[in-house]
Amino acid sequence: MSSTAADVVRLLTVRGETLAVAESLTGGLVAAGITSVPGASRAFRGSVTAYATELKRDLLGVDGELLTARGAVDPQVAAQMAAGVRKALGADWGIATTGVAGPDPQDGQPVGTVFVAVDGPFAGDDGSARGGKVEALRLNGDRAEIRMESVRSVLALLMRGLAGEQTGNERAQDTERNGGFDVCSPE
Repeated sequence: MSSTAADVVRLLTVRGETLAVAESLTGGLVAAGITSVPGASRAFRGSVTAYATELKRDLLGVDGELLTARGAVDPQVAAQMAAGVRKALGADWGIATTGVAGPDPQDGQPVGTVFVAVDGPFAGDDGSARGGKVEALRLNGDRAEIRMESVRSVLALLMRGLAGEQTGNERAQDTERNGGFDVCSPE
């Protein structure tokens, strides 16, 4: 169990909030990390491992035209996955991973291209990706390393979202350029 997963469960439990997870390249590793924490059932609603592109559309509500135009490895897809799983599983927070773990490129994206997203009860929340944040990652390493770093990164992004919400910090959004959600590089 990671300390970040334990911190996520602890903070969500204290706040009385819940989490849902949508995974692609991580194939259930995020959910496994969360559920390895004793007491996770108080905060964890469930997960959807939508490995196939059409499942992102059919189960998570990702826009089919977006998937056709850009493929599954895209920041807007990640944002819609997080918002979609949050809505589908009735959670306060949704997180998502999509990307290329290798060994081959996918959707015109090189190995190591990953997008992680969080969607939560931010100010003005209406359950849409406008309340979310996406982080673009360029990871090195083998398939296992890329997948594990994706898990670490999405949990860290969620912790920053929880901390920002807890302290009332406002986020700057570039809604024109990024379709209503923040896209940032790792810190």
